[in-house]
Amino acid sequence: MNDLSTPLDEFFQRHRDQGSPLVLATIVHTEGSTYRKAGAQMLMAPDGSAAGLLSGGCLEADLLERARQVLASGEAQIVEYDTRTSDDLIWGIGLGCEGAMRILLTPLDAQNGYEPFAYAHACRARHQPGAFALTIRSAGRHALGACHVPGRTADTPGAVLEAMQGARSGQGRDAHGAVEVDADDARFLIVPVRLPPRIVILGAGPDVAPLVEIGGLLGWQITVLDHRPAYAVAARFPRAQRVALNPADRLAGELEREDFDAAVVMSHHLPSDLAYLEALSASAIPYIGLLGPAARRMRLLSDLGERAAALEGRLRGPVGLDIGADTPESIALAIVSEIQAVLAGRTGGPLSTPAAPPAAG
Repeated sequence: MNDLSTPLDEFFQRHRDQGSPLVLATIVHTEGSTYRKAGAQMLMAPDGSAAGLLSGGCLEADLLERARQVLASGEAQIVEYDTRTSDDLIWGIGLGCEGAMRILLTPLDAQNGYEPFAYAHACRARHQPGAFALTIRSAGRHALGACHVPGRTADTPGAVLEAMQGARSGQGRDAHGAVEVDADDARFLIVPVRLPPRIVILGAGPDVAPLVEIGGLLGWQITVLDHRPAYAVAARFPRAQRVALNPADRLAGELEREDFDAAVVMSHHLPSDLAYLEALSASAIPYIGLLGPAARRMRLLSDLGERAAALEGRLRGPVGLDIGADTPESIALAIVSEIQAVLAGRTGGPLSTPAAPPAAG
C-alpha cells in the first residue's frame, strides 16, 4: 500500500539503509489531462509498500504488480495507461481523467548503486542543482532504463550531457519539467532534480510542531531555531532537517550561511521577534511570516524604525491564508498554504468559481 505519510527521500533512505531493492517508476510522457507530468516519480518496495503517487491512486495497484515483475527479472519495462475513454474495458477503473501516460519502471539495488535516485537524493540533501537521464527507448547499445548521471557514466552521448548540463544550470526549486533528447539511436528523458524549499522557523514552541510536520510531509527542508534550551530540542521535531539553539541576536550569522526561501517568526517573545525581524530586514528572503495580530505587527514595525522599510513587500502578518484557522494544526495549515502559494507565484485563491444560478424561466 502507498505510505503517503512518508516523503520519497525518507522512504528511499530507510530502504537503502536496509539494503532492500526498490523499483523506481518515472513518468516519461503524458498526453491530455493527467494527475502528474513527465519526470514525476514513485518508489515501490518488495513488501508492497510504496511512496509517491503518479495518479490519483487508481493506477498504483497495477504498478505494484508490474514492480514485482521488474524485481523478479531485474529488467526495466515500459507500461502505458490511457484513460481517455469512458468505457475502459482493459482496466475497468473509469478514471475519466481524459489523459494518457507512459511510465518507465527501473530496478534499484546495491549493485547499481540505487541510481539514479541516489544521485537525486544527494542533490536534494546538499541543495545542489542536478539532472540525470534515463533511456526510455532504444534500438542500439543503450538498454531501456539505463541511467546517466553526470560524471559517472562513460557512454553518455554528447547531446545528453549537454542537455543535462543545461537542466542543471537553469533550475533549482523552479525547475522546468523533464524533456526528451534523441541520440545514438535512442531516446533519453532528461530529468532535472527539483530542489525543495528551505524554510527557517524562528521559535520552537508547541505550536511549531504541526508546522514542521506538514512542511516535512511536503519534503521541505526545515530549520528550527530558538533561544530557549528547553525548546530547541531536535527530538520534538523529527521532520526538521536541523534544530538548534540560536539566540535571536545571532540570527544574522545564520542567515549569511544559509539561503532560505521563507522565514516564519513565531517565538511568542516580543524582544526576540524584534531581533529576528531586524536580522531578516537585512536578508534577501522573499517571504517573511509573522505570527500574531496586526496590532502586534504594527508595534514591532514601529520599534524597528527605519529598518522596517526593508521588510515592505515581504512581511506577511498575520501570517497565513484566511481559512478560519483557530487551532495549532489549522494555523500551521494556513501558514504552509500561504508559503506554498507565494513560492509558486500563486494567489492562494480557490481553483473553482461559484456556479452561476440557473436563469429565470
